[in-house]
Amino acid sequence: MIETIYIARHGFRMNWVSTVWKSETGLPRDPPLAAYGETQAQELADYFLTLPEDQRPTAIFSSPYYRCLQTSKPVAKALGVPIYVEHGLSEWYSPVAPNTGLHPRPGSAASLRTYFDAIDPASWSSVWYPPRTGEDVAQMHARARDFLDVFVPEAERVCPRTPSRILLVSHAATTIALARALVGDARLPLRVGCCSLTEVVRKRDVIPILGGWDAIKLADGAHMKDGTSREWGFEDIEVSDGEVVADPGVPGTEHEENEPVGSQLPLTSNL
Repeated sequence: MIETIYIARHGFRMNWVSTVWKSETGLPRDPPLAAYGETQAQELADYFLTLPEDQRPTAIFSSPYYRCLQTSKPVAKALGVPIYVEHGLSEWYSPVAPNTGLHPRPGSAASLRTYFDAIDPASWSSVWYPPRTGEDVAQMHARARDFLDVFVPEAERVCPRTPSRILLVSHAATTIALARALVGDARLPLRVGCCSLTEVVRKRDVIPILGGWDAIKLADGAHMKDGTSREWGFEDIEVSDGEVVADPGVPGTEHEENEPVGSQLPLTSNL
């Protein structure tokens, strides 16, 4: 059984430092980390090494975006654990504006292993795919809840060590939605900085996945020399009552596939 879930946001992005950057994967909107972000990722790894061995993550599940995999890499190396690529942890995009195409979707775990050899593409297949048409705020939170409902049992199957501790490496919006779902507070006020760390532990004798966790840390940056940076919350983009401004899609993708979408496994009965 999973005892502890750590959630880290990726480190500081290169496109926040310079308009001249290269997508290593060729995927639009997939910037790498800035040098400062790489330092933050190493600080995260160093922090986990300060913990007793029985408190360190035993596996890493990462968003397929390059910046998240870069953030995962030093932790995987320091702890000697694999990286599993999970599309359910992907970036949140607002609904696409009409006639502008679809949002990008990163490649498979096997293709991403070209860049990160700690990825294990054989032992894990993504259990969730967000739609390339985007999500409003309510749909983002629904994604987090439904994702966790299928993800936790599958992660426990793949990571049978009991108790086990896992690290999720994701993005600001996704981190907030996941934290809210895990602690069972849909209005939990939370702003998430780069490489900040959220830690939740399973309540004793509680079976439900949603709301069955106590928060030990929420978007904490104490493990980094300079603390948190580039904090983000849903209030930064909401217009009113959860509505957000539509995002343009990627030009030329109008006729590309939007599949797969949603859960790749049956939902459990915990909802």
